[in-house]
Parts: sequence; structure tokens; C-alpha cells
Amino acid sequence: MAILIFAFLFLLSFSSPSEGGGSVAVNYGRIANDLPQPAQVVELLKAQGINKVKLFDADSTVLTALANSGVSVVVALPNELLSSAAATDGSFSEKWVQTNIAQYHPSTQIEAIAVGNEVFVDPNNTTQFLVPAMNNVYKSLVKHNLSSIKISSPVALSALNSSYPPSAGVFKPELIETVMKPMLEFLRKTSSYLMVNAYPFFAYSANSDVISLDYALFRAVNANVTDPGNGLSYSSLFEAQLDAVYAAMSNIQYNDIPVVVTETGWPSKGDENEIGASTDNAAAYNGNLIKRVLTGGGTPLRPNEPLNVYLFALFNENQKTGPTSERNYGLFYPNKEKVYNIPLTMEALKAPGSTPNNGSKVQVTSPPTASGEVTTAAVGQTWCVANGEAGAEKLQAGLDYACGEGGADCRPIQKGSTCYNPNTLEAHASYAFNSYYQKNTRGAGTCNFGGAAHVVTQTPKFGNCEFPTGY
Repeated sequence: MAILIFAFLFLLSFSSPSEGGGSVAVNYGRIANDLPQPAQVVELLKAQGINKVKLFDADSTVLTALANSGVSVVVALPNELLSSAAATDGSFSEKWVQTNIAQYHPSTQIEAIAVGNEVFVDPNNTTQFLVPAMNNVYKSLVKHNLSSIKISSPVALSALNSSYPPSAGVFKPELIETVMKPMLEFLRKTSSYLMVNAYPFFAYSANSDVISLDYALFRAVNANVTDPGNGLSYSSLFEAQLDAVYAAMSNIQYNDIPVVVTETGWPSKGDENEIGASTDNAAAYNGNLIKRVLTGGGTPLRPNEPLNVYLFALFNENQKTGPTSERNYGLFYPNKEKVYNIPLTMEALKAPGSTPNNGSKVQVTSPPTASGEVTTAAVGQTWCVANGEAGAEKLQAGLDYACGEGGADCRPIQKGSTCYNPNTLEAHASYAFNSYYQKNTRGAGTCNFGGAAHVVTQTPKFGNCEFPTGY
């Protein structure tokens, strides 16, 4: 199982590091036509205790709104400008820095510049321009006495050629000499850090048959995966992904470069084939990640280096193209209401009643589609039942897991027992799913089963079978 989990990690493909606990920041994307004005967004950030954001451009309206706000920002020079920024005379970079950086800093606290974004997978093949553009932008910063602003470039995990085990992580051969070594050398000389985008959701969604959901959501406390290369133990997919990047850097003698995760997140909604995309799972991933980051410590390979992450994203963005998940990564709806309730700061994490593992809002859904009586539920009580539209294969797989590895009490649905009738897959799966859900204290993400289950607020009842409300 360990081999299968690691083998699939990458085939699918804040701040600067500080002492003590890590930092949690957020990406502020704006591919939407219904978002609040930048000034309102800044007020939202301040109200939520978020003091670091990352943009995907250097929009003047946003930078003006951030002035004197106490919120620092990472701005971006988009991929389509790389070839111009790489020009040998440096004139474009000089003008870009003067217009987008020098004009606003320090009133607007610009912390770093992301030169390009996931350039190696850019269909326009802009890789050759990346390091020259970074050098030119840096020269312009020096000219304007702004060399304290860091320069880096977000790298997707697809830059890795191997990830099993994490200790054997290596970059793709065609990238090492042409761009990775020159870029890492630049980062070393300028005391900067490597920006990495890491999404355990992608790996889990495409390989849910071999990757545990608990492992993807930071809940595999008693099911750690051991790296056979160095004996280190992993309780989360995120840390395994990050350590594969560290190993790849070490493999080419750049193990002294810090890393900041500039994008990570989990969608609250997705298409039918996007397994794991749900409000509960998004709340569990981001809530547990935040707790993991803020309480200190690094990865197994770099235990003393704090984790610094930028969550993706601040808002759901209704004009993004691609699958449904692309429009549903937001922590907030455009009306500034939370998509789910999780603590975003250490203060919120320490507050009484803070439960990052169970922080999602209850999703009010319809009763099960199979025939059966329903009665009014007590306020706040929820149950987990099968989604009749998920198909027999998903229902059976979820039932097998719940009654097996999941540890649900499935004795009542055995032949001759009280909940055997009605003898239907949906009824049996509903009972098993709910048993698992209740045994796990109705935790966020424990009512999903690959999209085969959902939460209801009315008591499900099949024949004479009563569903438990807790153990």
C-alpha cells in the first residue's frame, strides 16, 4: 500500500520563513464578475486576521487598496510578459518595476514578486525566459533600492520526475541544468525561497482507490506511511509531497533553500468524477492544514523549518474555466460569507469551541431517495446516508470500506438482523455510512465515501431500522 500511495503522488500532476510556528496566507484571485471591491476585500482580510495575500498580477486598484493596511502582498509578473522581461537590455523589466513596484512600496507592503506561475507547464513554452526575467527584475529592484523584496517563481509538482519514496524525489532531467539549477542558484544568491504549488486533492481524486482520504486530509494519525528510503513516517500526503521537493533540491545540492507553499487548497464542490470535492472535505483539509502550520514544526525531512502556506483561494471565482472545482476553491462566497467555518488564525484556533476538524457548516440535503419514513430531527443532529445517484459500484465500495477498514458496526444489516430489510444496497450502505459517520463524531469529511454519501438533517428510517445518533 505504501508503494502505491507514493507512486501516484506526482504522476498527476506569507511570508518568508520565520522562527517558531509557520504562517497562513491566502491567494486573492479575481477571475469573477461578482467580487466585492478591493477596499472591501482589504477590510474582510483585516477582520479575519489575514495579513498576507498573494495576487496573480500587479493590479493598481488592489495595490492602492492595500496601502497602509498592514496586509503584505506578493505580486506577480504573468507568464505572457516573461519574454519581454527577459530581454537583454532590461528596459521592460525596469519599466515594469517602476510602474508596479516602486510606485506603491513601501506604503503598500510588497513582500515578494512571483515571476511567472507554473512556467514549466505553460503551453506557450516560456521556460527559457524564466531565469533571465528573474535576473532582470532583480537588477531593477536593486536600482530602486528595493532589493529586500524577494523574487521567486511558483513551481508545480509536475516538475518532479520521481516521488517514490519522497526521499528519492528528483526533478525532471530536462529541467535540471536548463532551469532548476540556475533558478535555485539565483534564489541562494538573493536569499530568497522556492515557491511551490502543492495540491493533495489532485492526487487523491485521481487515485482514491489507493490513497486514503484520511491521509489526504491530515487525519491518518494511526495509519502513517513509512518511507522505505530513510525510515521517516508520514501522516499526511501534503508533507510527503513537500518532502519529495526537498529531496529533489538536495539531490542537486540545493538543500539550503527554504520553500514556501504558494498554493494549496481543496474544492468545496466538483464534477461527478472529481472524487473528494465537498464542503466537508474542504473544511477538513484547510482546517487541519491551518492547525498543522500554526502549531509549529516542519516536515519529517525538515522538521525544524516552519511551514508557510498560501491557501487557494480567498473567493469562489465564477468565471474560471475548467471543471466545477476550479470555481469552488474559495474560503468565502462573493458576498463575503464563509463557505465553511474554520479558524484562520492562532487566536481563532485557541478560542473555546474551535474545532478545525469539524468546522464545516452542516449541509442541509434531502432525505434518502430509497423508500423509507422520515421523522423530524432534533436541532443540530445530522446523519449520513447513501446518495442513490452515485451508482452501485461506488455504493458497494463505500459499504465495503465502512464495514471493513472503517470499523462501522454493520451487524444490524446482516441477514436475520433488525436492519437487514429492506435488503437493498442503498439501505445497507446508508446504515453503514451513518455508523461510520457517528463513530467518527460526525467529523468533517467522514460522510463522503467518494461522493457516495451525503449529510441529512432528518432522521432516516428504513422499515423498522433505526439509525444511531452516536456511540
